[in-house]
Amino acid sequence: MGKIVVSEFVSLDGVMEDPGGSEAFERGGWAFEFERGAEGDQYKVDELFASDALLLGRMTYEGFAAAWPGRSDEAGFADKFNSMPKYVVTATLSEPLSWQNSTAIRGNVAEEVANLKERYDYIMVNGSAQLAQTLAAHDLVDEYRLMVFPVVLGGGKRLFAESDRASALRLVECRPVGPEGVFVVTYTSVTKGT
Repeated sequence: MGKIVVSEFVSLDGVMEDPGGSEAFERGGWAFEFERGAEGDQYKVDELFASDALLLGRMTYEGFAAAWPGRSDEAGFADKFNSMPKYVVTATLSEPLSWQNSTAIRGNVAEEVANLKERYDYIMVNGSAQLAQTLAAHDLVDEYRLMVFPVVLGGGKRLFAESDRASALRLVECRPVGPEGVFVVTYTSVTKGT
């Protein structure tokens, strides 16, 4: 069975909203205020190339679909992003979806994602706060890969939602990237046994 990897840019206080500044969040663009260096850039390239499919919420999908199809780069990041299978949890978008190799997921999200885990070894989730929280609530997240930036935003959408239960995670990796205090932190779910 495959694994779901939630990969996010987060602030020290757990905010993941609008790291790139394209969502009109008053504090948006915070991730670009810090240098993550060549090591941080390579980490994101390696992470993408290791993934088999992308799972997104509607809002993140729409932002990515507007930005990525026209891009190219020497590392092949854009080509991989554009060509890989993409699954979008949506109640409003209709098929065919505009970004190549994209499929809408409707209905029971937990059941549909469990089916995807049967088809792919590694499914990556970027952005998509509501989707990431839904996956966590159904114990479908196998790993969190967080690029933590040295900023406290004080408000905004957070990766982890309020919950009536605690969830233990196991630290797999913690290392600095770049010259300005950006860290890559990886956790696995203790309940998953990985």
